[in-house]
Amino acid sequence: MVTICIGKVDQAKGQKIQLDANELVSNDEFALPEKNAFGNSFRDYEADNGRKDIVEQHYKSSHINQTYDFVKQMREEYMKLDKAEMGIWECCELLNEVVDDSDPDLDEPQIQHLLQSAEAIRKDYPNEDWLHLTALIHDLGKILVLPKFGGLPQWAVVGDTFPVGCAFDESNVHHKYFKENPDFNNPKYNTRNGVYIEGCGLDNVLMSWGHDDYMYMVAKENGTTLPSAGLFIVRYHSFYPLHKYGAYSQFMNEEDKENFKWLKVFNKYDLYSKSKLLVDVEKVKPYYESLIAKYFPAKLKW
Repeated sequence: MVTICIGKVDQAKGQKIQLDANELVSNDEFALPEKNAFGNSFRDYEADNGRKDIVEQHYKSSHINQTYDFVKQMREEYMKLDKAEMGIWECCELLNEVVDDSDPDLDEPQIQHLLQSAEAIRKDYPNEDWLHLTALIHDLGKILVLPKFGGLPQWAVVGDTFPVGCAFDESNVHHKYFKENPDFNNPKYNTRNGVYIEGCGLDNVLMSWGHDDYMYMVAKENGTTLPSAGLFIVRYHSFYPLHKYGAYSQFMNEEDKENFKWLKVFNKYDLYSKSKLLVDVEKVKPYYESLIAKYFPAKLKW
């Protein structure tokens, strides 16, 4: 397992404090805003902000169609990595064409969200470049909505993720729509553990198909040197039933539990950095290009 330390500076003493993966980082460094880009509470799925109906329809489609068989089919198809060959920054620029229909907090192009998250982390943890880059790439899988990458409907690309092959926990947003999912009444899949055993490790659990699993697949198969915590963040950053409610935690093994602590550090920057204050892309581009060259090959198969 990779050991990673976060370097923080004690402003009063001017000393660097080392924290390891067994310590959660507090919210002291990053002031959590109370309102999102629309002036509402974050992740408020009932707020009347002009996106409520779009978001709810998204989750209805997702919950009805994300079945165990569908996920297996998608993983087999995209494991081929035969859609394109390009670099990480080239992929970032493609996200200018994507707006996430599942997001109740922001309607800006996705490259802005990536940079807002990355820059917020970079400010607090200037020496942890692996975490800056993880923030930059965590949503790149959203290119799946583009025609070149299959033109998948947004319900198969974005939104909160959840395991398939076991009962749909009631903590999932808009849980009521799962009742129309073919797996809901299937005795093979509708028990608490379903086809899995407790402690099997999240790596052995099929998650609803989307940008998280796709980008994890791309990064791993192309030989990234990001630490395991970075890959864990990419793969499970949308797994809000676990983040917020501890749902499905019975499947976690010890490595998952260690990496989950790093995901909790990342999560506040992913969620609360969304705003209408846009990042100057050209100004920060050279820095992120240097990180890409450090952790990734020049060209990747997608």
